[in-house]
Amino acid sequence: MNSSWIKLSTGSLDIDAYISEPDVSASSAIIVIQEIFGVNSHIQAVTKRLAQAGYLAIAPAIFQRTAPGFEVEYSEEGTKLGRFHKDQTTADQLLSDLSATIAFLQTKGFNEVGTIGFCFGGHVAYLAATLPEVKVTASFYGAGIATMTPGGGEPTIARTPEIKGTLYAFFGTQDPLIPIDQIDQIEAALKEHHVDHRVFRYPAGHGFFCDQRSDYNSTAAADAWEQVKTLFSRLRH
Repeated sequence: MNSSWIKLSTGSLDIDAYISEPDVSASSAIIVIQEIFGVNSHIQAVTKRLAQAGYLAIAPAIFQRTAPGFEVEYSEEGTKLGRFHKDQTTADQLLSDLSATIAFLQTKGFNEVGTIGFCFGGHVAYLAATLPEVKVTASFYGAGIATMTPGGGEPTIARTPEIKGTLYAFFGTQDPLIPIDQIDQIEAALKEHHVDHRVFRYPAGHGFFCDQRSDYNSTAAADAWEQVKTLFSRLRH
């Protein structure tokens, strides 16, 4: 496995991205979308884990415009800074960054891709599921999907009819940032618009997949990873 930082170009902006590639030819490509804490050691570990499973995995820095090289700890101050930069993003800019990432992957021969996102990245993954090249999406505890969209406008849930691929959504039922009624709304929208999906609910808090966070839940994380592997096995090079 090889991991490194590279630059992606949107035409007007160069984006830092962390990429991990397996030693053998990758079966398919996955975009990993960061939490508000940046492309930190946890997100880098996810890309490596995916590479070990045979995927090319890449994590673009979605705060590049306001905070190049951004990486903070899981702390009160880190949360405050991360939320500040999250609030500077817009849906159009995020989709542009992800489209640039997809364009890079296409140069590698991957015309269809998957995404996995956590926290704010879980919200962005739901947004990215509207892109035609995204065939499978794993959205982990994406707050605000039912109530807002980055930069303002109709909530991201309103874009559900644009999702053509398969989406798995993972939530903790003890997550103070995502009330149960919002999970219900997301599941109802996916059903209403006939999106191929599954919604997983665990007796866990926010951030349960990350072993660096206080809400880490090893049982939920292990089950979720098995579901992610099942989902991503649908992709073909």
